Amino acid sequence: MFRQLSNRESLRDLIVAMEAHAGKFYHFGIGKSVTRSNLSKANKQRDYRIFEEFAFYMIAEARKRRIQKIFELDGHVYAFDSTTIDLCLSVFEWAKFRKHKGGIKMHTLYDVEAQVPAFVHITEAKVHDSKAMPEIP
Repeated sequence: MFRQLSNRESLRDLIVAMEAHAGKFYHFGIGKSVTRSNLSKANKQRDYRIFEEFAFYMIAEARKRRIQKIFELDGHVYAFDSTTIDLCLSVFEWAKFRKHKGGIKMHTLYDVEAQVPAFVHITEAKVHDSKAMPEIP
């Protein structure tokens, strides 16, 4: 989470940023030092749902703080769109959606008045928006 919030581009970049706060490691339950290999192993074994829950929590907080009445309508105004995120097939073999191309699709329900996503659903890249719409709460 620190990597995302501080816009770090690699594990090495993350380690350098974290070492600047080494005196606070104890409070995070990290220990005395962090290495790239240990961080990589921890990320590989970590359940993705912790990040999913955190993302939805942050979206809810942003929506509460940003909401403005732009349209004089009862209820919320949403936009729904998706984007395809290319993935390397040699690394993500499960993401194949064309002969030589891999990827996933991120379907996003955007709260126009709060100016933040209200819901995100990730599927295989070949899934059409109309097939993802039933997942929207």
